[in-house]
Order: sequence, then C-alpha cells, then structure tokens
Amino acid sequence: MTDEKEGTFLVTHVEPESAVLKDVHDGQVHTLSSNPGLAVDDAVEATVAPDPPMEVTYQVIEVAERRGLSIERSEEPPTAHEREIAADQPVGELTREPRAGIGEIHVLTPAEGTAEQAATDVIEDREGTLSRAARFGVNRVEVRAEPGVVSVRYLP
Repeated sequence: MTDEKEGTFLVTHVEPESAVLKDVHDGQVHTLSSNPGLAVDDAVEATVAPDPPMEVTYQVIEVAERRGLSIERSEEPPTAHEREIAADQPVGELTREPRAGIGEIHVLTPAEGTAEQAATDVIEDREGTLSRAARFGVNRVEVRAEPGVVSVRYLP
C-alpha cells in the first residue's frame, strides 16, 4: 500500500471491532476498521494504511511498540528546582525543560489561588497531556502543585 503512514499514535477510543488513533505529531485522527487489541490511553508506534476502496477507515499494518500511558496527581510538592523556575517567571508563563534521560518537566506559574485548578485542568486535558507523553516517549505523567507553581513531569 502506497498510502501507509508511520507514526506515534494515542488511542483515544476503542470498541471491540474498532479503535480511534490520533497522530501525536500532526493531530490527524484515524478510525480503524478493526481493533488489534488496543486500549484507551495506549501509545503505539505503528504503521497504518487506508482501507480500500473508499479510504475512509484505516487498518494497522504493523505495531512496532505499544505502551500504556497514565496521569497521576501527586501529593508531593514541586521540587526546589521547579519552585525556582516558577519564582523567576511571570504569572501565566510556562517553562519546558528536558529531564536527565527521557522526558520533560513543564513548570507553570498560575495566578494566585489557581494552582489546584490549573493542576486539575492539566489532568482533565487527558488527550492533550497524554499526546505529549507519547511524543516524548514516556509512560506516565505526574502533576504536582502548590501555591504559585504547577509542575507537569513526563516520566519514563
């Protein structure tokens, strides 16, 4: 098949006979005509191709890697380093920093009194947050918050 597409996909919806994949790099959505055993919140490195003749649905040609993703709200406070980053940036700003090894840390500086809501917003934006995790090649996301700082840790 000449229209094959290789990429990293987030599984956003599954049924016994189908699944929906979202390309984490370009946002394109692919409805599968069958479900090769995928689960919601899986990240898959795969090759997909449109089903002939109408090319409305897709099929998975190959799955190179599959991993489950998760988001958790940690009771741990942000680290001293994350607090320092937040202290040095204006309210409403975001700093992205690579982690040693794999992943990233995002530090947000929410307005006074809104840190808990900002942490909740990150968790409730499940598709966006897990798409980033899939793009970074990690398995889990840990959200920490305290007044004036929210850290989103993308961890292996």
